[in-house]
Amino acid sequence: MLTWCTNSNLLRAQSTKKKMAHTTLVQYLQEVSGALTTADGDHLAELVSYRHAHIQNPRLQLENAEAKCRQWIDEPVDEVIAAHLRLLWAAARTDYAEAYSCQAAALQAFLKFFQSLKDDNWPLPVIYTLILDLRTFAKWADKQQAHSKSRLGGQVAGGSKPDEKLEKATDLLMNCFRACVSDTRSSLDTTKRWGTLPIVNHLVKIYFQVNKVHLCKPLFRAIQQSQLKDTFKISHRVTYKYYLGRKAMFDGDYKQATEDLRFAFQHCLKTSKKNKRLVLIYLVPVQMLQGYLPSMAVLQKYSLPQFMDIVTAVRQGNLLLLNGALVKHREFFIRMGIYLILERLKTIIYRNLFKKVHLLLNTHQIPVSALLVALTMMQIEDVDQDETQCIVANLIDKGYIRGYISFQHQKLVVSKGNAFPVLSSFL
Repeated sequence: MLTWCTNSNLLRAQSTKKKMAHTTLVQYLQEVSGALTTADGDHLAELVSYRHAHIQNPRLQLENAEAKCRQWIDEPVDEVIAAHLRLLWAAARTDYAEAYSCQAAALQAFLKFFQSLKDDNWPLPVIYTLILDLRTFAKWADKQQAHSKSRLGGQVAGGSKPDEKLEKATDLLMNCFRACVSDTRSSLDTTKRWGTLPIVNHLVKIYFQVNKVHLCKPLFRAIQQSQLKDTFKISHRVTYKYYLGRKAMFDGDYKQATEDLRFAFQHCLKTSKKNKRLVLIYLVPVQMLQGYLPSMAVLQKYSLPQFMDIVTAVRQGNLLLLNGALVKHREFFIRMGIYLILERLKTIIYRNLFKKVHLLLNTHQIPVSALLVALTMMQIEDVDQDETQCIVANLIDKGYIRGYISFQHQKLVVSKGNAFPVLSSFL
């Protein structure tokens, strides 16, 4: 039965692709008009999507289709379709700056139509599609612009900056968000507020990409205060929790980050191995900072060998191994934004290293000189007795070690019971 359904869906998709490849402009406009008449948001979303089969049809790649669109479609949706057809024309010529402008115009026009509807939210799938394609063309346009700039030796007309289109796109997305969040009088079934979380996810993705994470805070607050926060589609909630967890991680709130990232990981589809891996890239460092180390099997399953030496280094108290892993995978850690987070593991590694010295000497009075020898073996440059005492004092202050330093005898005196408390008990 599963095979029959799969084959049936495949045949249907092939039939649609073949149909759209030969459809005329009038037939396409009739489909758009029909979707509007029947309030079929999903079908209309397909007809304005750059991921649909019709984009390959040269009959629909038109520079100027305004007059024809006005014959079949009422304002302001006729502007949406005319802009979409011009986008297909521009994209076929790889003019992504023009394609972005067309997509922005399409979204602006459709937003007018969307706001004119009272007690109705059927066009939300169209809004989502237009926003997704806006992000896509903004990225392509910025990339194309950067490529042109490098070819011209850094000289680009207008003094444009990196991610310019992507940042401009956020203004349009904020307009969409306001249109949804302000709909407070409609019933639960027809309220536009169902669109707030998907739009917030798009905005947050952009803010993370352009390094303006601080702008996420009011958006997160709006969702947290929403009565719908626990009833949005799980796919949208997973994305939201992923970014919420990353924001908490950068703010140093590791417990909240763990909670959010764990939700994203546990509720992500089992088949979405790529997405689960992406969540783990941030969940693993956060949990390690709280004393929880992932198994090698998990790291191997999700293709994360970059963390294997780091986990071993933390477990063994091996600072030399940690430094080597940070150097070896430096580019990956910096690109993912976790390099500085991983450097904080040094505190835990100092704690574990000194614990090994404590177990080796089997005494609660540990000479600072013995700790200095251990640090020297880890090839820490320019470390001396005073710096060793500073490291120990810092560990005591943060609760990693229970004890005190006897400066008179130059010894670390640790508690006879539970001198090195379990990290999860106080972190």
